[in-house]
Amino acid sequence: MSDIFDLVVIGGGSGGLAAAQRAAEYGVRVALVESGRLGGTCVNVGCVPKKITWNAADLGGALHDAVDYGFQLQVAGHDWALLKQRRDAYILRLNELYAANLARHQVELVRARASFVDAGTVSAAGRRLSAAHIIIATGGRPRRPLIPGTELGITSDGFFELSQRPQRVAVVGSSYIALELAGIFAGLGADTTLVLRGDTALKTFDDMLGEATLSMLREEGVDIVLHASPAALARGADGALELRARDGRRLGPFDCVLWAVGRVAAVEDLALGRAGVALDIQGFIATDLYQASSAERIYAVGDVAGRAQLTPVAIAAGRRLADRLFGGQSDRRLDYENIHRSRAAHRRPARRGSGRGRDAAGVRGRGAHGGDQEGLRRHGGDSSDFCGRIRHHALNTQALPLRSLSAASTGAVSGRRPRHRRNDSAACSTSMPQPCSARAHPCRLAHSTKAVADLP
Repeated sequence: MSDIFDLVVIGGGSGGLAAAQRAAEYGVRVALVESGRLGGTCVNVGCVPKKITWNAADLGGALHDAVDYGFQLQVAGHDWALLKQRRDAYILRLNELYAANLARHQVELVRARASFVDAGTVSAAGRRLSAAHIIIATGGRPRRPLIPGTELGITSDGFFELSQRPQRVAVVGSSYIALELAGIFAGLGADTTLVLRGDTALKTFDDMLGEATLSMLREEGVDIVLHASPAALARGADGALELRARDGRRLGPFDCVLWAVGRVAAVEDLALGRAGVALDIQGFIATDLYQASSAERIYAVGDVAGRAQLTPVAIAAGRRLADRLFGGQSDRRLDYENIHRSRAAHRRPARRGSGRGRDAAGVRGRGAHGGDQEGLRRHGGDSSDFCGRIRHHALNTQALPLRSLSAASTGAVSGRRPRHRRNDSAACSTSMPQPCSARAHPCRLAHSTKAVADLP
């Protein structure tokens, strides 16, 4: 016998939480299935812990520069283990707040892994959950290269599990994740090498930004190895790692090698074939403009769908999908055109415009890995047309929170009103601790419960 719901959401990350809570606001019965920590990649192994670690590196840079401004300081080094302990405690509080938010919205949380029984039913925790609509929001996971010894390296997930800072580090990859983590390692004192398959980085950004970022990393002491396609990773008798390139070069020794070579959809255990859900050529769930999969009444939002893998995008897509399914807004959907992104570095070149190699401007300023604003902004059209637009709020150089606002219709077309106050802001999952709080007490990661209460 099945438990009957109006909506079952598989996955408790940004997109799944947003869709579930928005649907519940329309008075429908919702279940959310999640076996891991609530909040998904961004909260647990992405934006949030990265920015906390970024802030530590920023403080280290400020301490280094302080002498030139007349400060007499004595610094005894950096306690990586203490930073991890307090960062983990901060993330745990966020996990608990997300669970409380689901309870407040009367969304049933099922702590289990889910798999499809058929196109209208999923199995989880020994139960059969049937629903008129099912949303898949299981996110993605880091990719590892298919080479011998790949298991000896870690991924961005493993970065946040490091109990101590390794002294000799290689980061393999050219994405903004690779560059951010390389910068953080270097900023906290590791001997850091960045390994690129080609001769540039940030290939989806404007050309000048990749060049400028590599130049900045070199200035910070990062050794950059070009045209080095990994062939194997091996551990020597002394425990050190050696990275072998396809052209015969041997790089190392390293204490840690971090793979940052892309992400894949987390769909392995879902039994998608039973529901008739198709994947695209890259292994992501294929969806149309309205987030619909190849199976009727099954949808996908967020990283698992492979389009614009950013937290505000997942939140906005999830909320719009719930508005369309349960709010009577038949044309409601996210427009994926001209979604902008930025990355964090010691100095902050900015990206403007949507084409590579044009409309790029450098922004003057120093701050270790500052200004990560993975917001998104819809350009074009009349300035009064806010419906469907994602607005990215400019932040000063000291602001860590990432806030975007997506304007929505003020009510449900069907006449059904949400039970709770509407909040359509597509924020980066949570409010982050402010540098001013950290600088007053470097490890007191101040957090406002109220700031998170209305977020997905």
